[in-house]
Amino acid sequence: MSRTSFNTPSSFSEIIGESQADAGAEQTRRTLLLAALATTACLGCSAQARAGEDPRGSDERPQKGDLLVFSEGDSEGKLIKAADLPRGGPPVHAWPQDPKTSVVRSASRLNEILIINLDPAELDEQTRARAVDGILAYSAICSHAGCPVTAWVKSDVGDKEVLKCMCHNSEYDPREGAQVVFGPAPRRLAALPLALADGSLSVAGGFIGKVGGAQQG
Repeated sequence: MSRTSFNTPSSFSEIIGESQADAGAEQTRRTLLLAALATTACLGCSAQARAGEDPRGSDERPQKGDLLVFSEGDSEGKLIKAADLPRGGPPVHAWPQDPKTSVVRSASRLNEILIINLDPAELDEQTRARAVDGILAYSAICSHAGCPVTAWVKSDVGDKEVLKCMCHNSEYDPREGAQVVFGPAPRRLAALPLALADGSLSVAGGFIGKVGGAQQG
């Protein structure tokens, strides 16, 4: 009777080698998959971090008790005091700031404010009631197309200086509640009542009137 010969050790070694190779490949695939998932998660975290850059409350409208800080120039971020504002203008641009959290409400351009110091005797009664010794605050956003109101110039229709939007030449007289005196603006600038808090200007109430242009507010 012939005896069949099996090369068992060699065949077993080959099987073990193949199994180890398969296991190594599977481990590599698993490692790559986990790395990809980790990368995706990190990208998601980064996106969330970017989306959450603005602190809570920074896009909220000015609230009673908010302080006012410079929004531009060398004094940007500093509290505005009455002594910082020359009588007769020009106006300064400001943001409201939460006094409790120190969050500056600068995440919305609709929160930018114009502050100007005028002779109280020149103000009409309602305007004077919202002022602090002639210091007034208005929205810095034109009621026409939402452009910024940036100029303090002599009016095209009178001899007084007025707040002016250079986009379409709308002019506002701050002495009379920022009513429109020239140009296509449909309504006056929104007014912001003021108060004094330890020598610094603060907000005495919310905006009076709609803020911004026809598509804003």
